[in-house]
Amino acid sequence: MIMHVILDVDGTLTDGGIIYGESLQTGENGGNIGNTEHFTQTKKFSVKDGLILKALPKLGITTIILTGRESQATSRRAAELDISLVLQNIPNKMEELQKLAKRQNINLSQAAYIGDDLNDYAAMQLCGFKACPADSAMEIQKICDYISAKNGGFGAVRDICEEILRRNGQYSQFLALFT
Repeated sequence: MIMHVILDVDGTLTDGGIIYGESLQTGENGGNIGNTEHFTQTKKFSVKDGLILKALPKLGITTIILTGRESQATSRRAAELDISLVLQNIPNKMEELQKLAKRQNINLSQAAYIGDDLNDYAAMQLCGFKACPADSAMEIQKICDYISAKNGGFGAVRDICEEILRRNGQYSQFLALFT
């Protein structure tokens, strides 16, 4: 039975795109007085993924974000979804996952890892269930127990979590949360 869902962000919870925008200072009259050398970063998340991620704790499943990049957008999305364990800017996901499992007493055979690219490869292999979006790297697809028909950022996480709940025998409990 899967008790933990470990999520990559870029290419899994998002479509992998990152949009950079400039933050400009404005003068008293609203005129542009120049670039502050500060950039904003935006990411697009699926509300469909969010609905199921918000429901997982009610079914006894913890969610963990493990990502190689650091982003305020990721922090904000995690807070909206009540995901308290968010590990960002992680260059070696396998090593970090091993440390996390030891610290939190997580049995990785009861963990699902949802990733999409080569930086997830080693960490994914530590977990009992491996899944990915349809547009994942071929090497990732080859090691997965389940490949969503949906792309990252377009409901793949929702699809994969529904599959986990079906395999756990909890899908009807999930539906009952909304009736």
